[in-house]
Amino acid sequence: MVEQPLFCTYGYNVTVGDNFFLNVNGKLMDSGKITIGDNVFIAPNVCIITEEHSMNLEERIAGLEYTRPVTIGDGVWICTGALILPGVTIGDGSVIGAGSVVTKDIPPRSLAVGNPCKVIRRL
Repeated sequence: MVEQPLFCTYGYNVTVGDNFFLNVNGKLMDSGKITIGDNVFIAPNVCIITEEHSMNLEERIAGLEYTRPVTIGDGVWICTGALILPGVTIGDGSVIGAGSVVTKDIPPRSLAVGNPCKVIRRL
């Protein structure tokens, strides 16, 4: 189930598993691949981003963009307002706290919160 409104950069670079729920105001910036597993629940106002720009000024001005895929494992719950940044993998069974900015991989069965998002305990 996907609640509206939903924004996708393209829409065709996203795959989702069974029993998927995305709440209102989801943003899937899918210039690169987004893979979402089974039994994943995503709260309102979550943004999953695959696009990046160069740190080099000339390359940015030229419009150079590159992508890194995002993978969300089975049984993950992403709470309200989280940002999932390019290249991140969130392991099976993990929970991402509200407002977290996920900049690095999160291992399976972890509770991770904050900016930058860090594992605070195993589940």
